Amino acid sequence: MPQHYPFCAVVGSDDMALALTLSTISPAIGGVLVRGEKGTAKSTMVRALAAVLPPIDVIAGDRFSTDPRERSPLSPDGPFAADAEVETRPVRLVELPVGATEDRVLGSLHLEKALSEGVTEYEPGLLARAHRGILYVDEVNLLHDHLVDLLLDAAAMGRSTVERDGVSVEHAARFVLVGTMNPEEGELRPQLLDRFGLTVEVAAPRDPQTRVEVVRRRLAYETDPDAFGERFAEDEAALTDRIQSAQKLVEQVHLSDWALLKIAEICAAFEVDGMRADIVTARAAAAHAAWHGRTDVRREDVRAAARLALPHRRRRNPFDAPGIDEDLLDAILGDDEPPPPPEGDPEDETHTPEADSSEAPGSEAPSTSESQTSGSEPPSEPGSGPAESDVNADAEDDLPRERHTQGEGQTTTVGAEQPYRPRLFTVGGTGAGESGRRSRAITDSGRRIGAERRAGQGGSIHLMETIRAAAPHQRTRGRTGQGLAFRADDLRLAVKEGHESNLILFCVDASGSMAARKRMEQVKTAILSLLMDAYQRRDKVGLITFRQDGAELALPPTGSIDIAATRLAELPAGGRTPLAEALLKTADVLRLERVRDPRRRPLLVVITDGRATYGDDAVARAHRVAAHLGATGVAALVIDCETGSFRMGLARRLADHLLAEYVPLGEVSASALTDVVKGAA
Repeated sequence: MPQHYPFCAVVGSDDMALALTLSTISPAIGGVLVRGEKGTAKSTMVRALAAVLPPIDVIAGDRFSTDPRERSPLSPDGPFAADAEVETRPVRLVELPVGATEDRVLGSLHLEKALSEGVTEYEPGLLARAHRGILYVDEVNLLHDHLVDLLLDAAAMGRSTVERDGVSVEHAARFVLVGTMNPEEGELRPQLLDRFGLTVEVAAPRDPQTRVEVVRRRLAYETDPDAFGERFAEDEAALTDRIQSAQKLVEQVHLSDWALLKIAEICAAFEVDGMRADIVTARAAAAHAAWHGRTDVRREDVRAAARLALPHRRRRNPFDAPGIDEDLLDAILGDDEPPPPPEGDPEDETHTPEADSSEAPGSEAPSTSESQTSGSEPPSEPGSGPAESDVNADAEDDLPRERHTQGEGQTTTVGAEQPYRPRLFTVGGTGAGESGRRSRAITDSGRRIGAERRAGQGGSIHLMETIRAAAPHQRTRGRTGQGLAFRADDLRLAVKEGHESNLILFCVDASGSMAARKRMEQVKTAILSLLMDAYQRRDKVGLITFRQDGAELALPPTGSIDIAATRLAELPAGGRTPLAEALLKTADVLRLERVRDPRRRPLLVVITDGRATYGDDAVARAHRVAAHLGATGVAALVIDCETGSFRMGLARRLADHLLAEYVPLGEVSASALTDVVKGAA
């Protein structure tokens, strides 16, 4: 029974197939990042890739998959005899789980031998196992940043260096790094995006006939995997032969001055940072030429490479969507092919039978109209309702004029200004959540503050405490000679204090009293600034809005700051202020998230002027709900949006009932706080 869905059977992922193929032809490209919505065969295709790659020769018994043809192999198990036994095996697909530790990735000291025999021996990690294979990270956007850095460093350098726990080891680590992610679950930082060689955006096909074929093939595979695999066996074998031919040919591909100049012009026109884009595009163009059985790089090679290597490098901030203007790309490339090579040049007219007889999976990039892109979230429907009765008189003439609906009330929508660096708001105490950059917590990284016995758990060894635990028992354990007699229960692991990420739940007043143009601009700018800060600190965010007669969970807690920014931009304002209903909705969301993710501590950010105008005794009812919510111990922050010479101070009273920190809207900025401190001095 086949262990995988056939690579050639995947429908509608041509760009992804091409990117994976080019990276296997030339691993120096730097791997592939596949971005797309759930259910788009990302993982299926990656897992099927290993089966179509040509098998490799390795030195028998070597833990680092050394190529017997290497003259100076970088393997801690070496040196090897000239007549060392050689074995042939399939290419490995090594999967790195999201929860992997640094020890598991890099390798570490062999603990059992170190404690029992006093021998310092290196135990290889996943990078060593992935050498000359594929290292696959599903949900790479959820992996800790420092681990992503380690992977990308190894992929770029072709080796891994370990200096820790008394071990100093360097070994080869050349692999094809493939990461998949759903942008709705959070983005990678632009600095990490740039480290991936190629990026592909995938989406489910919209054509009904294509969707039918996807379902038909999947059902056929599940009904009889063997028969289904046989249908594609010939195609898979041909693909393996073609990849093998391209791997041998790629070193002979010549990058002409024309090709290099075009690549430089394209990268300059798209204003990408640094030189990595030029280098990756050149390597991908050469691999594309080899894939088509040529040793000369042509226009279509440069175009295909640029489409895969540049989109993710054009992002300037987390809210920029990756993409590329293909019309501009075609304009730079022009219609002229590169000049022919001199007569007798080795790059002249070299083809392979496969290049003339078969098509590559995704060998030619689709046009702009055919490319698959993720759809954006539909804009929120502008509501209507009774007008807010207590809008500031001096703000009525300042209502925005971009969009409004006339009726019994008025709904308005305005945009945000340029975000700024906000103050740091944290959750008090010490948590134990996922590693991040906001609140204090016991984490896997940080400064060492103690040691504890944690049986069956990974972590850094606290050597001194381990020795102290074992020392009193040496006589009863019959110790003789040098070395200590250790047992498993002597092991002590370091307790480290660092920072965690939190859930930042925004509860935003979108009623009529907030609809003044300047006020709503300031509110949206403050939220956008806090979203940017949450992105940098690896937080999850959620958004509750309230207006007219109720509250709405506009965005359930997510790691995708992009979606939050989109929902914020579409946020209308108008109607009465159902403050009590908003706080009740907030309590429900926090209760559910406490069950779903109990380790992640929330920080509630209520953005309002404190007014409540919906229902009977609205203000008193809102304060009662706030007091009940505050009694649960949730960390909270009230940002007061009230302006003008006459202020009612309702937001401060709300903060008192909520047991929350009170911050005026004008003091959210870090620079504003600095000005206040200087003024007080």
